[in-house]
Amino acid sequence: MKRTALLLLAGLLLSGCGTIQSSVAMTNWVSQSNFSYAMRVFASDGANVANNLRNPRSTRAELHTVCAVLYLDAQQANSSLPTPDDQATTLLGEAYNFFSSAASSCYDLRSLSARPAVLAQLAKATARFSEASARVAAASAP
Repeated sequence: MKRTALLLLAGLLLSGCGTIQSSVAMTNWVSQSNFSYAMRVFASDGANVANNLRNPRSTRAELHTVCAVLYLDAQQANSSLPTPDDQATTLLGEAYNFFSSAASSCYDLRSLSARPAVLAQLAKATARFSEASARVAAASAP
């Protein structure tokens, strides 16, 4: 009886050793993944791509450059997943995929008339990233 009680108590103590509050885990992920930097990068990349798409004088080489940068940044950010929060992971994964898709479409543009469609893809990616960022903030709150 004593032995069973001791084993039960030891099990309870050990089970508490590895737990961490989900908000603390999320805060740690935000810091380790440098998420605040990613937020600035996507704001900057998105603005650069959008400005070049809206400018009819942007050359194909200029578009290739800004779109390739967006694509690479999306791929790099995607490598920081998963987060400790399933919903944040899903939203961020979708946002990064939308950014990658927009960047690929941008890179492959053949005509001025196709630019609005890429701008729409970019807007979708930005909206999803905004939603994901809000979820990251909520999951990080104490």
